Amino acid sequence: MKIILPGGSGQVGTILARHYHQRGDEVVVLSRKPQPADWRVVQWDAQTPGTWTNEFEGADVVINLAGRSVNCRYNSKNREAIMQSRVDSTRIIGQTIKAAVNPPKVWLQSSTATIYAHRFDAPNDEANGIIGNDNDDTPDTWRFSIDVAKAWEAATDAFTLPRTRTVKLRSAMVMSPDAKGVFDTLLGLVRVGLGGQSENGRQYVSWIHEVDFIRAIDWIIEHEHLNDVVNLASLNPLPNFEFMRCIRDAWGIRLGLPATSWMLEIGAFFMKTETELVLKSRRVIPGKLLQDGFEFQYPSWKKATEDLCKQWRDVNTK
Repeated sequence: MKIILPGGSGQVGTILARHYHQRGDEVVVLSRKPQPADWRVVQWDAQTPGTWTNEFEGADVVINLAGRSVNCRYNSKNREAIMQSRVDSTRIIGQTIKAAVNPPKVWLQSSTATIYAHRFDAPNDEANGIIGNDNDDTPDTWRFSIDVAKAWEAATDAFTLPRTRTVKLRSAMVMSPDAKGVFDTLLGLVRVGLGGQSENGRQYVSWIHEVDFIRAIDWIIEHEHLNDVVNLASLNPLPNFEFMRCIRDAWGIRLGLPATSWMLEIGAFFMKTETELVLKSRRVIPGKLLQDGFEFQYPSWKKATEDLCKQWRDVNTK
């Protein structure tokens, strides 16, 4: 297949590019700042048409991952960049697919599990999930993330593409041992004794192992009846206190210093990020994938962390 990965130079894009390249597919990454890679990297600005649009003719799959990282402080400048980078890139991709003579067969568009409401009582799936709202008790930064997710999906839904199947991917955190990824950051806290629960630890964490993320993407591509929205998450989200305990157990450390709200605020300030990333309860399950018969290779966080810690050690102790 020919796979196009707009915004594919980040952690998740690299996971997918590596997989498809090793499998023998033709991989094209669209990047604003191209860097040497084992696959082709083509420059684009994620806003306007250019020679990069030629890549879409006859392509099999487009997986759009473009967007400014949310791992930053939500000041006005960053908010604008986060919102516009997602909406603009989605809009230009939709326009390019619509204009193609021989358009891609599948468009997989990134979204986020953050679109669902902060809840503890029951999990969110595609059929029964509660989309986040503007309740008075919702912190401003959380409302912003929900607004971004809604605008991101609305930009996708604005296009009618009769020859291209479109799927919005509401993805949880993708866990891999890659440097500077989510798991690498969490393991770093555990290794220095800071890997305890955040606040009361009751907030749910949704996650997916990189192996299952790749397999789920392939499953969606292969099963033509899957469309609209698909949750990409493990079937077993778990509370933060248990989530962090599993990482400590897998690494062989018994204790981790817990972080109170004020400690998280101070840490987030110095790390130039937001506490929403650890305090919002994301209890998401993959309803469509499970109903469709998809089987997870890493259904439990315990098994996943054991594998990820082993991989991390293999890479970093050579």
